[in-house]
Amino acid sequence: MIPRNLFFLLFFLFLCFLGDSKTLDPYKVLGVDRSASQRDIQKAFHKLSLQYHPDKNKNKGAQEKFAEINNAYDILSDEEKKKNYDLYGDEKGNPGFDGGNFGNNNGYFTSGGPGSGPGGWQTMGGQGNSKSFSFNFGSDPGASGSPFGFDFGDMFSSMFGGGMGGGNKYSGFSGSGGQNMRSASSGSIENINSQFFNKRIKDQGMTWLLLFYTPSAKGYHVLESIAEDVANSLQGAVKAGKINCLVEKTLCKDLGVSPSKSSRLYVYSYASGGRGSLVEYTGDFDTKSLKTFCQDYLPRFSKRVDLRRFDFSSQTMDNLPQVLLVSTKKDTPVMWRALSGLYNKRFMFYDAEVHDASHPMLKRLGVENFPAVIGRMVNGEEHVLREGITVKDLKSGISDVRAMLDDFEKKNRKIASSQAKRPSKNESQQKGVPYLTASNMDVICGDNSAVCFIGVFRSPKAKEKLEVILSQVSQKTFVRRQNFAQSFGDSVSYSLLDAANHSTFLYSFDKSGYKSFDKLLLAYKPRKGKFAVFTGEITMEEAEKFVSSVLNGDVSFTKLRQKPVLK
Repeated sequence: MIPRNLFFLLFFLFLCFLGDSKTLDPYKVLGVDRSASQRDIQKAFHKLSLQYHPDKNKNKGAQEKFAEINNAYDILSDEEKKKNYDLYGDEKGNPGFDGGNFGNNNGYFTSGGPGSGPGGWQTMGGQGNSKSFSFNFGSDPGASGSPFGFDFGDMFSSMFGGGMGGGNKYSGFSGSGGQNMRSASSGSIENINSQFFNKRIKDQGMTWLLLFYTPSAKGYHVLESIAEDVANSLQGAVKAGKINCLVEKTLCKDLGVSPSKSSRLYVYSYASGGRGSLVEYTGDFDTKSLKTFCQDYLPRFSKRVDLRRFDFSSQTMDNLPQVLLVSTKKDTPVMWRALSGLYNKRFMFYDAEVHDASHPMLKRLGVENFPAVIGRMVNGEEHVLREGITVKDLKSGISDVRAMLDDFEKKNRKIASSQAKRPSKNESQQKGVPYLTASNMDVICGDNSAVCFIGVFRSPKAKEKLEVILSQVSQKTFVRRQNFAQSFGDSVSYSLLDAANHSTFLYSFDKSGYKSFDKLLLAYKPRKGKFAVFTGEITMEEAEKFVSSVLNGDVSFTKLRQKPVLK
């Protein structure tokens, strides 16, 4: 039993404490006018919460100030609470005992605000228009045993430097208060569950800024506000979402994120490969730093090229349309990087820095204004898709270019479909690259052949790669080098040879039979008994260069050791 004198002393001190706390004006705490918009209030909260966040500010009083900022925002960010404060508080924000408003419903906002939030007034129920209130510093109101509904130990701990009971050192109020705190988000941050993640985020090409949290995690609402600002500034390139690990335990576990006392920010990025992965942000909690981090981890599927040495047709072995951005930018623009992720495996992306239109390609296509986008269809046709591009903002710019790419993709599909229906000019093209055998040797590499290109392989992997490359090179070469094809008639052929089964044939070219090579390209001239060989890394680009050099006469040929024969 508490002695009567001590009880009245404690009660007097409690009333003094209330007298101090009631003077807090949420408008003054956030430094905004009463006419401030919700956006202005949010910006002020964002700035101050970063300044006084206990993780960043170790000064005495920072934690208390941080709690005041949060509670002020709790009032002013909620339209109903804000309305009640404006109606029942005076111009200095002095509610409560002074104005005769003690009986008013929801009329008392000190550092906590009405409702069930710790550190503020808590409605206990009543009849008619009357309500009774109790003050709680994060502990269970019913656990103190006090007829006044507050815990004296917690109160003194708070008044003389201790932490508020039941709370954490970062928030200044109990963990349950985080659940009642209104989110700083205005709706631009998606609530993510497993189904949403798997259908709309995982490997979809869009970069996401993801906030992993539990309702009681420290700094949750601060990071949410920052994430929203970054997502708004990078609309079209980055989206934002939040995952409650208390509810989505399986999703968080699958993604390798363990619930902790602190909220955590990750970027779901495609910067390092074709599949998305999570990269944690560990930098400063400010919009500028996080925005830079997000930009650094945007997709990098666009290949930076030197326009002086660039040739569309030599860049890819995939039957995909290609697009090239030419601009004065030193680095790949953010918008182009974002688009390269959204259209990955649908287009081949390139970009180049230019400062004048003197390049032959630009002259040929009539490009005069930058930035410009040039597209190449699957049939080899090149078009200027747009030049002198201007955008109002990132979101509208990405939207406009997406519409352009979608239209270009539709045209490509029609052309690809018509090519698939059109019969090939000869049987070898229709069936693919033939294998060189004793029965077809005279037809493919006989005396009537001017040049016979032979892809020699030893492993299944080498065979598969050579088959794809030679199949496409044979068609591209005839399109691009028709003057050479005409001079040779129809005598340029392409074939494959299994080195393991035809070593004797290869001894005619080299005394070792090229045993140390898994794959190579031979250019054989049966009429002259000469050959040239390419033993480097065989890519689409290198194969085309070799074939072009042979047809141009830019390669030195060597005499055969003996006439090659297949058995």
